[in-house]
This record gives sequence, structure tokens and C-alpha cells, in this order.
Amino acid sequence: MDHRGKLVLLPPQRVWRTYQGGRTLDALTGIAAPADGHFPEDWIASTTRAVNAGREAIREGVSTVTVGGAPHDFAALLARDPEYFLGAAHVAKFGAQPQLLVKLLDPAIRLHFQAHPTAAFARRFLGSPSGKTEAYHVLGARPGITPYIYLGFQRPPTRDALRRMIETQDIAALEACFDKISVRPGDTYLVPGGVPHALGEGIFLVEIQEPSDLVVRFEFERGGYVLPEPARFMSRGLEFCLDVFDYAAWPADRLAVEAACPPRRRRALGPDSYQDDLIGPERTPCFRVRQSHLRGPVTKSEDSAYLAVVTAGTCTVRAGGETHHLKAFDKFFCPAGLTSIELQPGPSATLLECFPPSGDDSAEATR
Repeated sequence: MDHRGKLVLLPPQRVWRTYQGGRTLDALTGIAAPADGHFPEDWIASTTRAVNAGREAIREGVSTVTVGGAPHDFAALLARDPEYFLGAAHVAKFGAQPQLLVKLLDPAIRLHFQAHPTAAFARRFLGSPSGKTEAYHVLGARPGITPYIYLGFQRPPTRDALRRMIETQDIAALEACFDKISVRPGDTYLVPGGVPHALGEGIFLVEIQEPSDLVVRFEFERGGYVLPEPARFMSRGLEFCLDVFDYAAWPADRLAVEAACPPRRRRALGPDSYQDDLIGPERTPCFRVRQSHLRGPVTKSEDSAYLAVVTAGTCTVRAGGETHHLKAFDKFFCPAGLTSIELQPGPSATLLECFPPSGDDSAEATR
């Protein structure tokens, strides 16, 4: 088959969202006059449909990818040869889709306060196999911006108090439930399903998440755009969505243990090259995240399919008789059946590597 032995290259896949941003993403693709608008996200190797009220007829979110110089619908490509692309154990457990969604996010404004259902809630009440546990890997920020996030209620309201704040859109009271959490490039944070959160303005990051677009937005207006009713509460109403929230407190000491994900050395890749674990199965069963630091030529293999983003430097990748010269923020998908690839940094490179959940039932049983 003509796709075997080759890398899957991942050109930009911009997706409409309710908030503004995208100027940095424009600049990365060489647009002459980069500007913010309603396309602030790049969905990477996605088989997930975006949910945008009023745009249901548009097939947004599912990626077009490149293999051997030819474009392919990513979902259709996986369906053609799922065991090669994803591995037999993964396909047996999850079918012919990656069970993973990765994005580049480039907000110009602070995002809406929001929360996402857990997988258990989504399966029980929403007819979805996935919730939306997610993680952030911070890449940088716009000039003059000190990047921050909101993550969890530091001063949690009661359910009744939260209902009143949302009904009256008392944004000052909602904001008072949170502390700003300053972040730096290279930081990684896990955001479990149910935990309320928001991204600060001007931050640039990779989001790794379960493959769904389920969201409760409990702040209705940002940047002059008022959310239509279906975009607020998943078309289910406020009372239903109040059950989504984690009302527990997330003080700084809890964030440091349960949300922050400092790197842990995984293995050497060469004399001066190494790979770190950022998020392993002990943190969440939803996905795995690693980071490779390349300071010389490396021949690398992994234990499953993965998606890689070049987050610093440049890198030449050789696989299947093809040579690809990748710059910062270029992306590729490495199939499970591609046993190894050759990487030559120029002279150094950092790769963020995003893996689906393990398809190995024995590994799952140990979590």
C-alpha cells in the first residue's frame, strides 16, 4: 500500500470558535497580514467534528493530511488500514480512530469560563464514549503578555451560588472563585474533566485532550460575541450542566501535585539526546505526552502511534525513502507500523509527542 512506511504530514486545519485569536497561527503559515478572527485553533490529526452552533452543516475539525505528497481525509485514511496506523491492540479497544485530539491554541482574549464532562458523565448522560479531560503545554505568549490560566475553583461556590452567578452573569463573582495561575513556556498542566477553567489572553499552547467537543460555557459573552443558547449548556440547560462541575477546592498545593506535570527522564536517545515523560498513565488513562530533546542524530522507535509537534529548532526526518525538513511548529503523525524514523536536528530540536491511551488491557488494569 502506498501509505506504508511513510510519515503522515499535518498541514494547518483551522477551526472556527466563539472566541477571537489566530494571529500567531496566521504568521506561522506565512500569511502576509496576520490578523485575529474566529479561527484561533489548529486541529492536528483530528477525526473529531467541531460543534459550532449555526455551522452544523460545515464539516469542521476533521483533518486533511499529506502522505507521499498526496492529500487524504485523515479519518478515511485510518479506516483503510487501521492496524497499520494505530496498532492491533488499539484498534481492538478503540476502533479505527486515534482516541486523541491535539490542537494549537492562539487566543487573543481570555477564553470563556468553562468546564467539560468527565468520560463517565459523557457515557452515562450524553451518549458519548469520551469526555474532555485535557492538558496544556505552554509554548509562549504574545509580546507584553504574562501568560496565565485559571484552573479549578480556589474558592468554590455552592451549587446554588454558582447557579445564581451564571443566571445573572455576575462575572466579578465568578472570577473571584479563581486565582490566576502564572505559567511559563515549557509548563504542562493536566485539567481533569469537570474542573472549571479558562485560558488567559495572548497565551500560545498545545492542547492535548480526549476526542470530543463537549463544553459547558458558563460565561456568555467574550470579545463582543454573545453565545447562542445551544453553545452554552450543550443544548441541555443549566440545571443539567451544574452536575458537570467539580466543586472541590484546588488550592496551590493541590495544583502542584494533581495538575502540574513536570518532566521526568524516560530514556536516553543518544549521547546528548533524551526523552522525558510529561504525562503518563499514572496521571490519566486518556492520553500520554512525552518530549524529546535532540542534540544529534537519533534513530527512534516508540511503543505506539503518536503525533509530534516540533516546538523548538528545526529537524530533518527520514522515513520510507522520504526526507522531510521540519521547522518549528510543523507536525507529523507516525503510524504504529512505522518501526523507526531517523531524526537529524539542525543543530538542536525539541519534539512534543502526543500518544493515544494504551490499547494494552494489562496496562489499563494497573491504573
